[in-house]
Amino acid sequence: MATFLAEVEKIERKWYVIDAADQTLGRLASRIASILMGKTKAIYTPFLDTGDFVVVVNAEKVRLTGKKWDQKTYYHHTGYPGGVKKAVAKEIAEKNPERILESAVKGMLPKNKLGDRFLRKLKIYTGQEHPHQAQKPEPLTL
Repeated sequence: MATFLAEVEKIERKWYVIDAADQTLGRLASRIASILMGKTKAIYTPFLDTGDFVVVVNAEKVRLTGKKWDQKTYYHHTGYPGGVKKAVAKEIAEKNPERILESAVKGMLPKNKLGDRFLRKLKIYTGQEHPHQAQKPEPLTL
């Protein structure tokens, strides 16, 4: 019996829309990461992109438990000596709330070229509106 390998031409990609309102950040991010990688499909192949597209709305309403709004720290390096910048989750949420969810999902994806491809299939928006109505995304409840 031979091992099944997905053929790139036969991979069908769906579009899902997820409402992030009142969802816990880590649980939501892990579910999104598995959909992006294709782990929810029977044709999953580790070295191929078999995943689906995910549109996340209401990203500003994602929930963090405990004191994480004040204690969770995000680091960024400018590329210059001594250029480490840090900010807590509350500051990031005020400026760019999509970045919190994007960072969480990115941490759960592979750290290679395939992980970059997975991340390009993630679309995050604040508010209920998104420009992907033409793709007819299916609502997904978690």
